[in-house]
Amino acid sequence: MGPNEEPVERSRKRKLRAVFGSFIALLALFTLFGNTLQSLTLPKVRTEKPTHEGFVYTLEGSGNLKPIAEARLTNPGGWKVKAVHVKEGDRVTKGQALVTYDSTSAERELQDEKAQWEKQQIELQNIQDRFIVSAQEADEMKKRSTSRDLEKQKLDLGIQDRKIKQLGDRLASQKEISAPFDGMVTKLNAVVGLASAGEPDVVITNESRGYRFEFIADAPLLTNLGITLEDKVQVEVQAIGDQQPAMLEGAILELADAEPRMASSSGKAANPTTSIARKMVRVKVAGSELKGGEQARVKLTKRSQQEGLLISNEAIHEDREGKFFYKVEERKGALGNVFIVRKVQIRDTETNDKVTKVPRDSVYENDLIVLESSEPLQDDNRVRLQ
Repeated sequence: MGPNEEPVERSRKRKLRAVFGSFIALLALFTLFGNTLQSLTLPKVRTEKPTHEGFVYTLEGSGNLKPIAEARLTNPGGWKVKAVHVKEGDRVTKGQALVTYDSTSAERELQDEKAQWEKQQIELQNIQDRFIVSAQEADEMKKRSTSRDLEKQKLDLGIQDRKIKQLGDRLASQKEISAPFDGMVTKLNAVVGLASAGEPDVVITNESRGYRFEFIADAPLLTNLGITLEDKVQVEVQAIGDQQPAMLEGAILELADAEPRMASSSGKAANPTTSIARKMVRVKVAGSELKGGEQARVKLTKRSQQEGLLISNEAIHEDREGKFFYKVEERKGALGNVFIVRKVQIRDTETNDKVTKVPRDSVYENDLIVLESSEPLQDDNRVRLQ
């Protein structure tokens, strides 16, 4: 190689290195640009970290106090009111007359039926006389005919007897209404000279049996709180007026099945809703100062004994395999770290209306839990953080 060729060779090599470097730079740029574009198309997720707080079950319910024993006494015969013997607020004893009704039409009907019975009795005597005559005349055909008339008349008399007894019983039971137990008249709709307008004429409450209020609660919450019949509870009663609320002792009177509620699931897959069983909780309250109609409220709390971390219910999904959540894992890549979601199943967990407790072996305090995603997720999907 001559002296002039050596600089040319060096220049050519420099150009080749420059071209190769430019190619590598462009390749890296396009790769980086491609990864950037790809990352922009990934699902965007909003996350939170688990919290380590005390998990507390809380049951709250309220309602208006109503008497446990209440009699709504209606006008039994639809007759006009003749006399009202009580007024609202009166205390009455069992059997005491409350309202008397105008039974004139029923008494007249009863008298007419008795007169009809007497006429049938006279006719029976006439038939008996004809039977005696036919026997004396030895007219066998007339005798048999008279005998049939006699039996028929006895049947008619039996029917009339029962009719008179039924009218008498009706008159006795519907002429007035009386108190079925010792209690207090809390409502009086009966008006002298008028018949009932659909409402009960008298409402009586039995104060000795106390008052109750009711509310609906989720059955799983009641189970977690250990609520059973006859359990004692503290009830806050707000008296009507400006008086301060009073704390009274109550008891669980009844736990009856109620219509389940449908809770929306945050999962976008198989089960969009979940049915949650509910119970109607009836609480008994007693107190000499109670009158009915007061606002009553109960609040029960219980701290869980199980260890775990809390995540928002917004993060909980459900499919055929049960409840689960997604957590984000960070992995190292050739061009930087990437974020992957991992599906974590949870079983035998505790929950309330805001948070769910998950075992410590499934999540750590610094983990990122997916609350919301711009697109449906699957296990091992790449995502970008919001």
